[in-house]
Amino acid sequence: MGRPLGPVPSEPVAVLGGVSLALRGRTVLDGIDLALGAGETLALLGPNGAGKTSLMRLVAGRLTPDAGSVRVGGADPHRSGEARRAVGWVPQEIALYPRLTVAENLSVFAQLAGLPRRERREAVARVLALADIADVAGRVVATLSGGYQRRVNIAAGLIGQPALVLLDEPTNGVDLAARAAIHAVLQRLREQGTAILIATHDFPEAERLADRVAFLAQGRIVREGHLADLLARLRTGPPERELILDTAPDTAAELVLRRAGFTPAGASGLRWRTGERAGLDGAALLGTLRAQGVPVSEVRVRSPRLETLYLEALRPRDVGEAGAAARPLTAGLTR
Repeated sequence: MGRPLGPVPSEPVAVLGGVSLALRGRTVLDGIDLALGAGETLALLGPNGAGKTSLMRLVAGRLTPDAGSVRVGGADPHRSGEARRAVGWVPQEIALYPRLTVAENLSVFAQLAGLPRRERREAVARVLALADIADVAGRVVATLSGGYQRRVNIAAGLIGQPALVLLDEPTNGVDLAARAAIHAVLQRLREQGTAILIATHDFPEAERLADRVAFLAQGRIVREGHLADLLARLRTGPPERELILDTAPDTAAELVLRRAGFTPAGASGLRWRTGERAGLDGAALLGTLRAQGVPVSEVRVRSPRLETLYLEALRPRDVGEAGAAARPLTAGLTR
């Protein structure tokens, strides 16, 4: 889970105020207010198409908003070269020169960042050490594994010692060892006082790295706050119950699950979840559901996690809470 936030500076590193953006006639962002302080990690979560990458491109100065303002270090990154240099942008796609070595790539990015020639060698050595990739400095990028390419991609974004680093799905498609190495890099950045904005679909990753989370849906922030505080409020209620099914339920079994307050927790139909207060313990619930024809193999009872916060934040609000509330867990079950 995220670590407590340290002292907040008087001026945030980045501030978005009332930001709206439309692309090709479609509203992508609508009234975004967000601030990020030094040494703070903010995880941006939302479904595909929610506007996460567009928001990052605004902060990086690649786009300009139709309304509102974006400030990095007090300046507009779209107009100010100094503000853009304060931002390290690490896109989801690998943005490297495949036929150059790692060190050659980093030297090119140092030049693009405006570093004088006399400073480039030291800058390359610094990010090689920071990303723990000095052992592959002489390797051609095209010969590296996907995990190493990701780490080089991150190192390239850090070459100018930015005050703010933006990472779009930085561990997408990498193995566990590469993921751990990337997380270690981000922890070192945080300890150095770097602000980090990370877009991810990986809930355990966000719980491990983030101080704060912001949930983005249809271009709007629907919930934002310190992760520990949001989880603490959620955990004052009943524990979460998750069912693991052997096969997707048929119509009759699905009716039993929904009457008991369970909803699907994924597209496969094999995971169902509820946060409703239960009248049965795990073993009794398992037996009762099986007797009702539900192909359930496992019942998990746990404290709500970030994924529960996410699903709750993105739940449609056009149905009244009273009308949408499920019956107590035993109401739809008979022995």
